[in-house]
Amino acid sequence: MTVSEILGNVAELSATEREALQIDYVVFDNESRLKRVQRARTESGREIPIKFKPGFREIKDGDILVREGDAAVVAKMETTDVLVIKPQSIREMGVVAHTLGNRHVQAQFFDVDSQFGAPVMVVRYDHTVEDYLDHVKVNYERGDYVMPEAFRHAEHTH
Repeated sequence: MTVSEILGNVAELSATEREALQIDYVVFDNESRLKRVQRARTESGREIPIKFKPGFREIKDGDILVREGDAAVVAKMETTDVLVIKPQSIREMGVVAHTLGNRHVQAQFFDVDSQFGAPVMVVRYDHTVEDYLDHVKVNYERGDYVMPEAFRHAEHTH
């Protein structure tokens, strides 16, 4: 059976439904969660062919790929090594975002209601970015997080 669509997300299920499910996870990294066509392997060793329709965006943590009664194959995202940048002012945020944008660093932005609990800019860990943040004395922390969306390159031209 080839997976061709996401069947929902375990976060949308009631607590009772989630507890009743026998879940076999497929672990995806940042790049594989973006692939429309691939073969994935569950933690129990089951091979799952995946072929989403053109226009597919990405697999998210908790997405249900297969559901057979009380058994489900569910996507689990690997954590990503990131720098969580915590600007002290809008000016500091603008300067950092502009500088990192010029380097084409992929970034995500979050508000206080996110898993980070503050307005932050999050980028994949890179020692040169860390050196830059230390040099300009911008507050940040390094950590491993399950990102709600994949880091992806933005299309652009000069």
